[in-house]
Amino acid sequence: MKLGTLCYIRDNNKTLLLHRTKKKNDSLANFWIGLGGHVDIENGESPHECIVREVMEESGLVVEPKLRGIITFHNVEPEKDDWYAYLFTASEFQGSLIDSNEGDLQWIGGEKLDEINIPDGDRLFLQWIQENNQLFSAKFTYENGKLQDHKVIFY
Repeated sequence: MKLGTLCYIRDNNKTLLLHRTKKKNDSLANFWIGLGGHVDIENGESPHECIVREVMEESGLVVEPKLRGIITFHNVEPEKDDWYAYLFTASEFQGSLIDSNEGDLQWIGGEKLDEINIPDGDRLFLQWIQENNQLFSAKFTYENGKLQDHKVIFY
């Protein structure tokens, strides 16, 4: 099991997304996703510290993240570890966008979210974080890259 983080940065009705276009052998190639990455557990990094670091590295922005959910991604990448991810949002940030080495960053308006290539599970939890402020725990089960099942509990 890998421990990771995700952050969706909001500015008015726009969300900052990363279009994964630059990494080789990327299982998320051509998808639009939030910012984030691996928690450096070996060096004692917390999920909060990780998301602040990852957002800065990938976007140049310094965020004040808010924990919104905890997600288990089961079998999202066949024959690889499952993911346990902390999901954050941020509406307070400073800095200017930089060129990301993982893809192209773009502010996407709410109406455009239905038109772009977002993973099925991500599309669900994006809806949850836009519709309510409750913390949630979810599990997404994939098979051959397709979402097969999900469960969620709101607290």
